[in-house]
Order: sequence, then C-alpha cells, then structure tokens
Amino acid sequence: MRSPIRRRWMTAVVVVATALGLSACGSGTDTAAGAGTGAAPAAGDVRKVQHELGSTDVPVAPKRVVSVSVTLTGHLLALEAPLVASQATAPGPFTDGNGFFKQWGDVATQRGVQVVYQGFEADIEKVIAAKPDLIIGSASGADSTSKVYDRLKNIAPTLLFRHDNATWQELTTKLGAALGLEANAAKVVSAYDKRVTEVKDKIKRPEQDIVVLRDNNTDIPVFTETSAQGAVLTALGFKIHPIDSSLAAASTAEGGARTDIVSLKQENVVKAIGDSSVFFVGHSADQIAATQAKPLWKDLAAVADKRVHDLGLDSFRIDYFSASSIVDRIEKEFAG
Repeated sequence: MRSPIRRRWMTAVVVVATALGLSACGSGTDTAAGAGTGAAPAAGDVRKVQHELGSTDVPVAPKRVVSVSVTLTGHLLALEAPLVASQATAPGPFTDGNGFFKQWGDVATQRGVQVVYQGFEADIEKVIAAKPDLIIGSASGADSTSKVYDRLKNIAPTLLFRHDNATWQELTTKLGAALGLEANAAKVVSAYDKRVTEVKDKIKRPEQDIVVLRDNNTDIPVFTETSAQGAVLTALGFKIHPIDSSLAAASTAEGGARTDIVSLKQENVVKAIGDSSVFFVGHSADQIAATQAKPLWKDLAAVADKRVHDLGLDSFRIDYFSASSIVDRIEKEFAG
C-alpha cells in the first residue's frame, strides 16, 4: 500500500504534468527552434549544447532519449522528456524491482520507460538496441560514463553532466535547456518553490543548527549547505551547522574537490556535531536506531533530546520527486 506521502507527490506530479499541457513525445516542439512562429522544427534541425565533455550538436526535438545515468533519469522524467529507456541499478533499499529509484519508479513504469541495462558498466550493445536519437549521461558518480563517451557518441549525440555540484533545480534547468524544454523546467521549479514557501511559513523549526549526514560505520559523510540535501533544508529555513575543518577532510570526486560533502571520523562525532539537531539521509528506521545506540552517538545532545530526524530512504539522490518527498516529511514532522 502506498504511503500518504508517496500518494501526495505522485498526485503533485500529475498536477504539474497536466499544467504543462505537454506530452512526453511532443514536449520538445514548443520550446525548440521555431517556437513563437507556429512552425515546428524541421527534421534534422540541431542545437549546439555545452556539457562536461565539450560541445555537441543535438536534435532540436529528440524523440527517443536514452538515459545512461539512473541519477539523471528522475530529472528527465520531471521535464516530461521523451525518455524511452534508462540505466538501472540492482533492486535494493533505494530502488524498485527494475532498479529504478523508488521516488520516481512508478512514474517511469507508467510512461513505459524500459531498463536499458542494469549496473554501472555501460552495455553498449543494449544502448544501440534502444535506438536513441539522444543519449544523456553523467560525468560524475558511480553512474559516470565518461570513460565510454567516445563509444556512446558514435551511437547518437551524447551529453554528459555532473550531478554532484548542483542543486536539483540547477540540474533540471540545465537539462531543460539542453533538450529544448526550458518552459517545462521553469514550471516544475516554480511549482516546487511555491510548495517550499508554503511549508516554510507554517513549520516550527528547531532553535539549533542542523547536521545532515549518513553513517557508513567507518566514516560519516556530512552534507554541507551546498549539497542538494542542504539546499532543500536551507530553503525551508533550517541552518546547516558547519563542520570544523580540523575534524573533517573534504571529499573528492571526479573532476576535482567536492564541496557538497565532508567526511567526518566516527571518533569526532560529538565534537563536530555539538548541540545540533541531526537529520539522516538514506537510512531505514532500524539503521538510525542502531546508530543512535552506539557509545559515542549516545552522548549527542540530539539523541538525548530526541532531535534526530529521518529524511527518508529516497533522500540519498535528490531530484524533483525526492525533494518533494522531503518537503512533505518536514511539513508533517515540524508542523507548527
């Protein structure tokens, strides 16, 4: 049975899609070349798009987009892009039976999006079989396809974007511009921002700063205010507690140093977090309970005062769908 939160954002997706008045297959026409003149783009029309691997000519109105980044797939679905297939991971806590992230798996199924391959090693033959006229992929993270970019671009025009250095709104806007779906991106972001303002005005936030984190048992990734998770919470009026640089070292990622995550050692958890409230990213309730029971964690003021909060399993990868779920959870937990 679907939870009330899940039903709520699913309804919100339908409302936004209806408001856009665009179909998945025809959504590129209105914002492509010729928009405003009443003329549809001619076959073969292209636009030049800048991305992490350079500049690529892409169809003005693509009809068969294939995503080779499960992380970017959620953004493409929110844009109503003509997505026919996507890379997936193995089924697990964050994903459904197809290996699609749970926050948008139902939407992908409803739209007939197929699994092009599972896992993080690109299956070139299966991408060819999907007959894309545009390939969208990642230049960062586990689903990066930078190493096989030359092979992908020989199949169809290919665009690779980083997803570790931008908010979901920035990434959705960038993808919207690349696909000629600028209007879709603007309307989705606007609808979300309106919802954030509504919730921000009626919740009662804790007096303390907050720390947003995961517990990996060995290290503790802490999400900074520049992270996608941090951006959702700061927009709602929460203040992210800065981690003292002497207690944490900046994480690294492909393409350079990251500012969205810092890595904290377990032995420094009390010093680093102090009196802050704690928000867990991508953990089950049992995992959060187990972490709080650890010797060092039991000394945290947030644990003693019951100021530990769950952002949900779907908060690990942020897109329109998961960000909306977080906002719903915050509204429910911090109702004034």
